[in-house]
Parts: sequence; C-alpha cells; structure tokens
Amino acid sequence: MPAPLPEFVRHCLDLLAPVAPCVARRMFGGWGLSTDGLTLAIIADLGEGERLWLKTDATTVATFEAAGGQPFVYLAKGKPMTMGYRSAPEDAMESPALMRPWAGLALDAALRAHAVKAAKTPQPRKKTQNSSKQLNYINR
Repeated sequence: MPAPLPEFVRHCLDLLAPVAPCVARRMFGGWGLSTDGLTLAIIADLGEGERLWLKTDATTVATFEAAGGQPFVYLAKGKPMTMGYRSAPEDAMESPALMRPWAGLALDAALRAHAVKAAKTPQPRKKTQNSSKQLNYINR
C-alpha cells in the first residue's frame, strides 16, 4: 500500500481538480502533478518551503508575471537554470475556485507543449510491399 500523500500535495491536487483530475508522483525531490500524462504543475522546495509551480509558455508567462508569479529557478552545477513554470498567485492557493483560471492556463500550456513535442517526433513509416522490394534491391 503506497504511503499517504503529504497534506500540501493533497491540497494542491484539490486546487487543480476543477480543471482536471490530477495525480501526484515523486519527482527530483519534489512532486509532479499531471493529468493524462501531461505535467501541468510541480511542487518543489527551493529553500523557502514547498510551493506550487504551474506550467507556463510564451502564451501565458506574461499573465503569470503580471500576477506576481515568480519563475522556477534552480541551481545546476552552480548556475541558475529556469524551467517553464511560475509560482501560483498567493490568493489562488486559497481555493479551487480561485485557482481554476490559473490551472486552466497551466493545462493549456501543457497541451501546447505536448502538441509541439508530438509534431517533432518522427512517425514510423508504413512498410509497403514496394518499400521492402526497394530495400531488397538496394541490399543486393
């Protein structure tokens, strides 16, 4: 039987629930919150306590910045690195209703990132009789 989730993780799952049913998985010392394989948020402690970070992209980052969302920045080999996540606005942490628009933006960003990734992934070529004959001819 898996260990129960920490209270803050359960709270964040409740906040995101109106947009999509999410699951939490341990990830790099924190948590990844995802729905249908799409990560729309992470929970990480960057030295100030655990915090919810929502997925952003070029379309949504200005909205998060305007609301005071801080960028997710961590140190890697002594250098600051950023990821496409911003802190959730403080008031949004109070209720699912207040989090709903922010979670919706995060889900939209995750969907766009998935679409870009899928478009870049080469699709396997369908094998036809002609293509196998061509390969046999080339291999002779």
